[in-house]
Amino acid sequence: MAATHLDCTLCGKTHESERLWKLSPCCERPLYARYDLQRIGREFRPERLAGREPTLWRYAEVLPVRDPAFRLTLGEGFTPLLESPRLAAQLGVRKVWIKDEGQNPTGSFKARGLAMAIARAVELGVREVAIPSAGNAGSATAAYAAAAGIPAHVVLPRDTPRVIIEEIRELGADVELIDGLITDAGVRVAEGARANGWFDLSTLKEPYRVEGKKTMGYEVFEQLGGRLPDAILYPTGGGTGLVGMWKAFDEMEQMGWMGAARPRMISVQAAGCAPIVRAWDQGNEFAEPWRDAHTYASGLRVPRAVGDFLMLRAIRASGGAAIAIEDDTMRSAVRLLGSLTGIFAAPEGGAAVAAVPPLLARGTLRASDEIVIFNTGSGLKYVE
Repeated sequence: MAATHLDCTLCGKTHESERLWKLSPCCERPLYARYDLQRIGREFRPERLAGREPTLWRYAEVLPVRDPAFRLTLGEGFTPLLESPRLAAQLGVRKVWIKDEGQNPTGSFKARGLAMAIARAVELGVREVAIPSAGNAGSATAAYAAAAGIPAHVVLPRDTPRVIIEEIRELGADVELIDGLITDAGVRVAEGARANGWFDLSTLKEPYRVEGKKTMGYEVFEQLGGRLPDAILYPTGGGTGLVGMWKAFDEMEQMGWMGAARPRMISVQAAGCAPIVRAWDQGNEFAEPWRDAHTYASGLRVPRAVGDFLMLRAIRASGGAAIAIEDDTMRSAVRLLGSLTGIFAAPEGGAAVAAVPPLLARGTLRASDEIVIFNTGSGLKYVE
């Protein structure tokens, strides 16, 4: 069906859907693709999903790519949602599901967003892309640019895990290593985009990565048999996955798939880089950049998020929370998760598991809850 228009997420002003945009020209904030959901919902029903391909493209009616010829796929999406009763008993909650995004192409949830962003960019005429990355987004960009047959430029902090750097190179992308953080890499990509005409795929600085990430929300609903859990724990760097799922729930309600009830959305960050946690604690609408960001969970080492206000809105509207986890606690939780489930999680997934006990102690989670924990990537990326 494709989008009818784009909305500025800050002021709501409408913009044309068939033009190549980055941030909104009105407020310099993220743009969201919007659809004629009432019309789409008359035909696109949950029961019609049975038998469709097990990728994120099963939700094509609410995705932005117009021409099926531009749909890129390496098998991304429809990752397992695994019930984990032994982990639930250990953590002290009624039911735990692990959404294992490490089973995506290139080993992380980043495949969803970059498949969609590159497919739509190519459909709109882009012929060369670039991205600043803490690691896994660079891998996914390299893979989907290769699948699309276009050049990709990836700028990474020099201390990015070596296995990720080698993966990106072997997938054919141009790699530049810099001293600094992902925000410094973002400055370099912006310079290259101005000088060379690269299309910048930075988190929420174009409208379509979030469209790929929102499919996680559709999948949780479908895989739970047409319902949502009491809470979702999500490791948060740039936060596109969290706000994407929140967008998906709104779309499903507008199509008549579900009512107004929502899971409590819980943002999990690293103690060494927790701008969203600090803003949530202080009651702020926007998050100030985090100084001296440090954590071995490279996907959480994002000192400033363009979509900060969108995350904070979703957390507050859902009655959720934001919580920071120490690196040593993450490491222990990775081993706990692995020993009880057979899932070798990235440290970001370990952080989400580690968040459960303190959230129970605070009363944000209850022992009677059914929760979904996202493991956003494979632990194999961190074996160094």
